[in-house]
Amino acid sequence: MSALDVRNLGMAYGGTPILERVNLSVAPGDFCTIVGASGCGKSTFLRLLLSQERPTRGQILLDGENLPPEPTPDRGIVFQRYSVFPHLSVEDNLILCAEFAAAPLTGRFFGAKRRAARATVDSLLEQIGLAHARKRCPAQLSGGMQQRLAIAQALMMKPKVLLLDEPFGALDPGIRADMHELLLKLWDEMKMTVFMVTHDIGEAFKLGTRVLVFDKIRHDPHDPSAYGATITYDLPLERKRHVQPPETINELIATSEEIPAHA
Repeated sequence: MSALDVRNLGMAYGGTPILERVNLSVAPGDFCTIVGASGCGKSTFLRLLLSQERPTRGQILLDGENLPPEPTPDRGIVFQRYSVFPHLSVEDNLILCAEFAAAPLTGRFFGAKRRAARATVDSLLEQIGLAHARKRCPAQLSGGMQQRLAIAQALMMKPKVLLLDEPFGALDPGIRADMHELLLKLWDEMKMTVFMVTHDIGEAFKLGTRVLVFDKIRHDPHDPSAYGATITYDLPLERKRHVQPPETINELIATSEEIPAHA
């Protein structure tokens, strides 16, 4: 069974189409990187996968069932901006995520439940390399450490699907490379299905098992907003550590086996 199926998806704002005729089937454990021009609907697509917005038409199925009408713990998200609680320590940020996951059934943790949650936090902090900073507040962390914490927050919910909206765009190249290695390690260990929006073609090539290219296949010079974008290329990738990644979408397409996504 596919982890996620998108069927004839369309999205419009105020009568202006953003996405149209988006069809996609993603197997469990796929790492899908999403590229395309600014404004072509990449982040909108993530919001639809999260149920932060509802599509104008079509449907999205997760494990054969329609997505719930609101975000649920089975889908975690990490934004480019560090979405952490500034007044809480690293470990308390993660404990709060566990409490959110339990609410409204149990609410705050006490006693054995809180000790169990802290054991989960301890393990995750070791995995993401923040055990030494567990008592620090976010303002005392570097940008890369804050983004590690944001990723850990999403993972505390044990999602089936992890959504990443340009999570490393604000990081320096060296820190970004470290974050790539961390993300691939966590993805391999936790067997999640991942969708990641990026403007960096090299990053898409390095991390993804599939690259989804969003663009318009119809253009009206008299009304540029008349049509929405769709998946114009769906490219399977085989990671090759010692191959120089492409710098443009055209180079990416030339180095990959093309699957017509809009036939």
